[in-house]
Amino acid sequence: MVSHLFFPDFHFHVAHVYARLGYPHAQHILGQRYLQGAGVEKNEDMAMHWFRQAAGQGHPHSSFNLAVGALRNMTMALEAGEVENLLSVAAAHGLREAQQLLENILRSRNLP
Repeated sequence: MVSHLFFPDFHFHVAHVYARLGYPHAQHILGQRYLQGAGVEKNEDMAMHWFRQAAGQGHPHSSFNLAVGALRNMTMALEAGEVENLLSVAAAHGLREAQQLLENILRSRNLP
């Protein structure tokens, strides 16, 4: 008989180690966990921090989440055009939501 120990926060701790080592997928996972409060206390600032780290390495979902966070004032202001750049990265990787949001932003800026 094999006994398995279960640590509910083990996955979080492993992801945290890899995130600190610079792995963008792990950074994205931490961002998601903090944003949702899954296994950790919900913390939008920490979520945006980890999304920013992963987005800086081109992670498409983190790029999208960081752009949406900026639009919802969940993170510090981004540079002019950075939201569009983040959405472009996400859209280039096939995230339809990013393409639609980018089109809406560009369309709204071109209205009289």
